[in-house]
Amino acid sequence: MTPDPALIERAAALLRAGELVAFPTETVYGLGADARNPKAVARIFAAKGRPPTHPLIVHVSDLRAATAWVAEMPEAARRLAAAFWPGPLTLVLPRAGFVADAVTGGQPTVALRAPAHPVARALLAAFGDGIAAPSANRYGRISPTCAAHVIEELGDRVALVLDGGDSAVGLESTIVGCTRTGLALLRPGSISRSQIAAVAGPVDAPGEAAPRVPGSDRAHYAPRTPLRLLESGELREVAGIALAAGEKIAVLARGAQPPEASGAVWRQLGPDAADYGRRLYATLRELDAAGVARILVERVPGTEAWAAIDDRLRRAAAGANAGAAPLADTP
Repeated sequence: MTPDPALIERAAALLRAGELVAFPTETVYGLGADARNPKAVARIFAAKGRPPTHPLIVHVSDLRAATAWVAEMPEAARRLAAAFWPGPLTLVLPRAGFVADAVTGGQPTVALRAPAHPVARALLAAFGDGIAAPSANRYGRISPTCAAHVIEELGDRVALVLDGGDSAVGLESTIVGCTRTGLALLRPGSISRSQIAAVAGPVDAPGEAAPRVPGSDRAHYAPRTPLRLLESGELREVAGIALAAGEKIAVLARGAQPPEASGAVWRQLGPDAADYGRRLYATLRELDAAGVARILVERVPGTEAWAAIDDRLRRAAAGANAGAAPLADTP
């Protein structure tokens, strides 16, 4: 999509004035503010209802711009940026002294990413500095992958929404912690652990001292409707019991709707992980709005290609079911 220069300039002016601007990235839509303006950053937290201890990602144009935000740039981080920026990779690095606690959640690290979406890149070029931006939705809810989702979530809490079409990746970025001692995968995304390791060496799991990162709560990315993850073999059984009891249900599966489940709102996302990830959040929003009692989701394969999707679905289930009453009709 070709950015509208006049609209981009308006968005940059709003950011300079301390306003919030939602903009598209290839992952999900972000809720942006001037990362050097603590009052503007505080407006992000107020608009989302986000806890102030949760760090934000600072979006930058490239590696050169990123170096202004860090105390040091390990060689592994340089290699990763060269390989995957612009793109869906966030690097967590030791922060520069000026970086506000509001951006980092009070931690000694800062998360940085250079997005690939042409509208995001045009906005960064016009603004000329870092833009702090979490996903443009209410805290803990399903991330937005189109402009309409942002408006639905935030309404007049945001001064301007830049419409860049549907997000091409549809899942939040991979987050990698980079220190002198090595790399740690802090959040899975479309760039896999194997891809990271091939460029920069071994990648560890996060240890107890790992920094907090966006989207790491046990409950996150959640619809309001209760959601249950089921193995493939369980899905038909549970759906049949619910339908026989007269319950309105929705199903998200990788296979086609069987005749015995014709009474369910059934959505099929096929066997390709990239396509599934791209469509996941929009589909969950659709099912959440379907007026059903609960959503049943078929578990995805436990392979590396599906790791980010599995992560999001597990957190969505935890968030959607928080405080929900037990379901007596399930085996």
